[in-house]
Amino acid sequence: MLLFLLTFGVSALSTLLIVRSSHSHARFSADADFGGPQKFHSRAVPRIGGIGIAFGLVAGVIALGAARDEYEQRFAALLLLCGIPAFGSGLFEDISKRVQPRYRLVATALSALLAVFAVGASVGRTDLWGFDWIASFAVGAACLAILATAGIANAVNIIDGFNGLASMCVVMMLVAITYVANQVGDDTVATLALMGAGAVLGFFFWNFPGGLIFLGDGGAYFLGFYVAELGILLLARNPTVSPMCPLLICIYPVFETLFTMYRRKVLRGRAMGRADGVHLHSLIYRRILRWAVGTHDAKLLTRRNSMTAPYLWLLCGLGIAPAVLWWDDSHILLVFIVLFGLSYLGLYASVLRFKSPRWMVFRGKR
Repeated sequence: MLLFLLTFGVSALSTLLIVRSSHSHARFSADADFGGPQKFHSRAVPRIGGIGIAFGLVAGVIALGAARDEYEQRFAALLLLCGIPAFGSGLFEDISKRVQPRYRLVATALSALLAVFAVGASVGRTDLWGFDWIASFAVGAACLAILATAGIANAVNIIDGFNGLASMCVVMMLVAITYVANQVGDDTVATLALMGAGAVLGFFFWNFPGGLIFLGDGGAYFLGFYVAELGILLLARNPTVSPMCPLLICIYPVFETLFTMYRRKVLRGRAMGRADGVHLHSLIYRRILRWAVGTHDAKLLTRRNSMTAPYLWLLCGLGIAPAVLWWDDSHILLVFIVLFGLSYLGLYASVLRFKSPRWMVFRGKR
């Protein structure tokens, strides 16, 4: 718990310093694009929140040696070092606006490859026909780990569209990993996950609901890398944990990404990497939160932005809850993966047709 409080405190303080000094670095760190399909803020905001999270985790790693032992400190340090390509490529995009998505994915894949060799983060089993044969080979296990890490990193970046959305979902995922790791006695993974949750909450404190700072690509890709690697390590180090457990923990951003690829390429005939404004979170923002429709007042726009995230936190929790309850049963977890997919598609179709469930409709003062 002390490590959790430390990473939270350092992250919150570092993020505050970034916010308060934004006037001096806004020319390269601020997101001043208000016209993109997924742009919902009303003023220029720093998008380098990943730096504060990184400082929090570094502080936690430094303290690990005193709190635990040198092995855990070395293990944690190696994991963070492996994440540098993923974090660096995203941060460079935040500052330069010149790094294309495919290069960020390549950099994240490199981070995953480094983690395979540095900390043994490879996928040796899947409980899926055909994939277990691939995972039985060292190269196949490494390739599955790289694919999973790059995919989840990109998925976290895709859901990073509203104040508090991606960061709180990541906190929920890390807390779930902490719980399962404690259940199987894996103190190392549990500690790293809890440290990560503290660091992300330090950022969340300033991001939600006021939107004083954004996660940015650097933060999103790094957090996706971090969550994916801890999920893979939980699986690789503990044979009683079902391979479906880490997948179900991350199912909301993963399914959002897969559906987005299908929707863009198959349904609309567009490039899969071309941004659009019809993600589920975008539709909820536009078609459910009606009390701010028609006004461009900055305060109301920020409020409507922040009120979008809780709907998706609930959706994220629908995958996490069964994952922590039946973490060792692949058959049950597979059923819940299918149920989540059907629920997501049903909800998406309802919101798209302006037939949202009544419990989702929030009406407030304009």
